[in-house]
Amino acid sequence: MKKIFFLSLILLLSCKSETSNLILDKMEGESMHIKYAEGFSVKYFGDYKVLTIKSPWPKSQKVYKYAITNKNSFVDYKSEAFESIIDHKIKSIVVTSTTHIPALELLGIENALVGFPGCDYISSKKTRTRIDNGLVRELGKNEGINTEVILDLQPDLVVGFGVDGVNKTFETISKANIPVLYNGDWVEKTPLAKAEWIKFFGVLFNKEQKADSIFKTIETNYRKAQLLTKDTKRKPTILSGAMYKDVWYLPNGSSPEAQFLKDANVNYLWENTYDKGSLALSFETVFNKAKSADIWLSPSYYTSYEDLEKASELYTQFDAFKTKQIYSFSNTKGKNGGVLYYELGTARPDLVLKDIIKVCHPKLLPDYTTVFFKPLQ
Repeated sequence: MKKIFFLSLILLLSCKSETSNLILDKMEGESMHIKYAEGFSVKYFGDYKVLTIKSPWPKSQKVYKYAITNKNSFVDYKSEAFESIIDHKIKSIVVTSTTHIPALELLGIENALVGFPGCDYISSKKTRTRIDNGLVRELGKNEGINTEVILDLQPDLVVGFGVDGVNKTFETISKANIPVLYNGDWVEKTPLAKAEWIKFFGVLFNKEQKADSIFKTIETNYRKAQLLTKDTKRKPTILSGAMYKDVWYLPNGSSPEAQFLKDANVNYLWENTYDKGSLALSFETVFNKAKSADIWLSPSYYTSYEDLEKASELYTQFDAFKTKQIYSFSNTKGKNGGVLYYELGTARPDLVLKDIIKVCHPKLLPDYTTVFFKPLQ
């Protein structure tokens, strides 16, 4: 009996020592400090931590809870309904959005990435090198991820995103005992809220302190850039977007894109609109209001004045077209054609804001070279 008792004690102490790094000096039941993001939360409970995803997609009615722990721990997880129990020592991961790549690289855990759907969309040189060396497997398209490859890879975790909660691929993966965890960074309402999702990956890899430090630096840089424009007297008028099948789509005034323009202290002509999703307007409505706009930002996927004119001669009637004051991020691409903005822009809103300030108030950042936005060719 004594031998059994001591063996049980050794096992218990062993499990405790393996999971001690989960706590990070947190009090029992203490929540992680999240300043801007509304879509996730984290609580610490000794041998495990609980990651809650509140808004994985717009109008989501379900809250998803995940326990991160040593799977051999004696903690009774059945007392709460978790979607998955995730091992705290993640060695391999599959992510499904290019916005996830910068977080992995900033945290120094990019080597854990083993698969991605649509590798050509990845722009990062560091991760592209791993792809070229065969260290990251191609998984097909997001709408139909190759589950056979994922089952062959057997990653410790798949980080996905959803638009309505119906995804048979993720169901198949989960049934194979591979945890699937939703990431909702794209649902957030402000640039800094989206960037704060680096803490989501910090929680998964026990790098909370590093994630918090990186985010604080990004936030500080963002606020410093914002302050540069505080006393500027001239606020250029801004047009954005372009037409698709005779409908002009552009950001509504409460969107993250419009928040960038507000923080850059410019006069976005639709800044007082409040709607869900993009505004959908007729050409006449846009032209009557923005014909004389000083600057045209983000003209959809168009990369040159020639492309714009070929698409519609109506575009040539805008003053910004005539004066060559159109700027786009669509020309800043990676080796295989992926647009850098769609990858790094979410993680580094400070760089996006500086780009817009450089375009709209060039004298405020005389030595700065834009990262994403370039003059239309």
